Amino acid sequence: MIHCNSAEEAVKIIRSNSRVYVQAAAAAPSQLTKALSNRVSDLRNVEICHLHTEGEAPYAHPSMSYAFHVNSFFIGKNVRHTLQTGNGSYTPVFLSELPNLFRKKIIALDYTLIHVSPPDIHGYCSLGVSVEATLAAIQNSKVVIAQVNPQMPRTFGDGIIHISEIDYLVDVDVPIFEQQMKNPSAIENKIGKYIASLIDDKSTLQMGIGSIPNAALANLTNHKDLGLHTEMFSDGVIDLIESGVINCKYKGVSNGKVLATFLIGSRRLYDFVDNNPFIEMRESSYVNDTAIIRQNPKMIAINSAIEVDLTGQVCADSIGARMYSGVGGQMDFIRGAALSDGGKAIIALPSTTRNGESRIVPFLKQGAGVVTTRSHAQYIVTEYGIADLYGKTLKQRVKALVNIAHPDHQENIERLYHELIGDTNIKFIEFA
Repeated sequence: MIHCNSAEEAVKIIRSNSRVYVQAAAAAPSQLTKALSNRVSDLRNVEICHLHTEGEAPYAHPSMSYAFHVNSFFIGKNVRHTLQTGNGSYTPVFLSELPNLFRKKIIALDYTLIHVSPPDIHGYCSLGVSVEATLAAIQNSKVVIAQVNPQMPRTFGDGIIHISEIDYLVDVDVPIFEQQMKNPSAIENKIGKYIASLIDDKSTLQMGIGSIPNAALANLTNHKDLGLHTEMFSDGVIDLIESGVINCKYKGVSNGKVLATFLIGSRRLYDFVDNNPFIEMRESSYVNDTAIIRQNPKMIAINSAIEVDLTGQVCADSIGARMYSGVGGQMDFIRGAALSDGGKAIIALPSTTRNGESRIVPFLKQGAGVVTTRSHAQYIVTEYGIADLYGKTLKQRVKALVNIAHPDHQENIERLYHELIGDTNIKFIEFA
């Protein structure tokens, strides 16, 4: 292990024609990526790969395309432009499977950039707020470079690594990226209430970040004995944990503990998880494993969508053919919840876009990706209600989904659907 005086010194080891993995989300090592970007004139053909990262991504600027190419496993806002400008690519992969791409050398790594807490008296650092595929990257990379930050929370689980696993490190003292929660809108509150009505006491929750999950959490204050087994979480769970609503007593996996693979939120969240043994951070190959998820009784998966067609196909990663985000862990948890004893898989979305277009559609846009298939879809929720699709025929699904579309669009989307499939396809016998 070499202790460097600066981030610039730490990244000098990186060479042209190499592949670099960057730790994800709020743990993105900003000082190292900035220093690497500053070496643009020295480098050629460096592939920088990562899941969604927060903060700046200077290496993604089109002017640096001769030096850096971005390979996104989940497309964040800071690199979304690279797919249009040509200096970026997208690799579709379930979050549960990403670590195996590194372990099997399907994607061979030369360097891994990480962001850790200072070592304890025994020499162990923590990956803090993001484990995801970083542990597999560390174990299968030729060189590991770390920024060591006293502001990184120390979390327990898979993300504890010994300082001997780090080849180059630099000390920094910078804030962890924070994302403040926005107050849910009236529409989001309605959706949150519908979601809460589907959740029984002693259920285990998976949900993402955003106003709809926060609205759902705000409507769970009278529930009892909930658990949390989720890809990620944010500030919205803290009050429920402190009030005892989320106590994880009835989970089938990591009983008595919250289980996650990364988290994003405010300083309050980071202070809450710091040295908190109630929070267990594990690799995504475990947290997002359908066989693990299904072991939780009454597993509830709450995910979002860009649009849903009238047969139940869910597009969550693209707007038409234009890639917007990624597959992530949606299918991991949709399937895990469906296989759980008493579990429910929920897709929640406002009925219209900001421009007033319907998000319940007769058919998906040309080129749109199907993340959750019509066979996997169970509950679809908008501010106009709940469509239960499980075990329903296509004709029954059309009726249920039209009923939760915005009233201004209901007649039109149903008409367009029937025009598309033709009358002969809808005149079949319905059994009671």
